[in-house]
Amino acid sequence: MISRELAVRLGPYLNWTPQNADRFFIPRPEIGDSIFIVSDMVVELVRYQGETNFHFNGTTEWALDSVESEVAVWMPSEQQLRDLLGDAFLSLDRVGERYVVTLQAPEGARHTAEMVDASDAYALALLRLHGGDDSVPVDEPAAGEPADDR
Repeated sequence: MISRELAVRLGPYLNWTPQNADRFFIPRPEIGDSIFIVSDMVVELVRYQGETNFHFNGTTEWALDSVESEVAVWMPSEQQLRDLLGDAFLSLDRVGERYVVTLQAPEGARHTAEMVDASDAYALALLRLHGGDDSVPVDEPAAGEPADDR
């Protein structure tokens, strides 16, 4: 999944029309760690006394009635990022445990930095394509360091 930092950096370059299965977060301290998924129906997985049930709820986030979509930060999926690159996308390559995207930029073929997550490599490629800050995120582990679970 794309990092929060790269999702924030990409925001100004993307025109998001929310649809089912899109992920987003709300950059507010009290809920900033939560990732939300757009859905017509909320289904909660409940395990109790050895049984697994699906509970169909109106909402599980009862304390958060609504929020303007402009406040939310879209976290595009790997497929959505690849689609946004369009014809500029040339390849996704694995380099050891990391990923590099090659894209056709106005100045010729360009490679992203090596990233632990393919989604982040796609995000860097999109930033480069749009002239944004395509530097490696602050929390990205250096080559040879173990990746944390984001």
